[in-house]
Amino acid sequence: MTPGIVAAAAVPHVPTLGLPENTPDFQLTLVEGERALGRVLRELKPDLFVVNSSHWVCTFGWYATCQSLHQGTCVADEAPDLIPGIAYKRKGDAEFASALVDEWQARGIPGGRNDTPHYAWDYGSLVPLLHLDPEAEVPVVQIPTVILSDLAECMLAARAVHATAKRLGRRVVYIASSAFSHALVRGRHLKPTAERAALDQKFIGLLKRGAVGEAIAWLPEYSRAAVAEMNGKPLAGMLGALQALEEEGARLEGEQYGGYAQSSGSGNANVVVWRR
Repeated sequence: MTPGIVAAAAVPHVPTLGLPENTPDFQLTLVEGERALGRVLRELKPDLFVVNSSHWVCTFGWYATCQSLHQGTCVADEAPDLIPGIAYKRKGDAEFASALVDEWQARGIPGGRNDTPHYAWDYGSLVPLLHLDPEAEVPVVQIPTVILSDLAECMLAARAVHATAKRLGRRVVYIASSAFSHALVRGRHLKPTAERAALDQKFIGLLKRGAVGEAIAWLPEYSRAAVAEMNGKPLAGMLGALQALEEEGARLEGEQYGGYAQSSGSGNANVVVWRR
């Protein structure tokens, strides 16, 4: 099996997906989509998931979780009533995470190791994995969203994931845990504006066509107009991972699992891109 990035996906993490009693009917399509996507991703026999979370936010540098075992309790600090404490226990990949930090540093990206035993996961990392990999079979390395990075650096950081995977012989699924449009309002049932929803559908359409170059070229404009979550940085990482694949001659295509659904004005969907 060929090492490197084998798929890259954008997945939702809205906190109401964490516990079934909190999930409204209009978001069930997101849960069903994540479960279906998880089944096909696990069929790819990945060695690990690299999760780029919108909710692990670092100001200056990039960190990778170097723990060999991730174990603790996740509380949604901004919504503790929705996720008051979900226990997790998942394998890590300390060798890969350390090698990724070395690769970042070699490329001039400020990076460091998160190897503290006291680190607790954010819900943006955990919630998608509850459905993508409910039995916690696949090891996980987390990477953050970095405030002082730009879209180009996010892409470069993700390209380093591909390079590290190839060097170590790992098959990696890159997961961008992110909404698309993200102009939040109070009221979970409220949808994005029609204009922002249309922008989301156009961007999702590019991913489904495997039109990585077009998506990269449009990303800055799309992110501003749609108010993409974290200014589009996790989506940039996803595109950087796919760009690395494309440069090796891979022909790409995408697929959406489940529907498009709202959460407090944001637009969410499960979309994956992989080799044809």
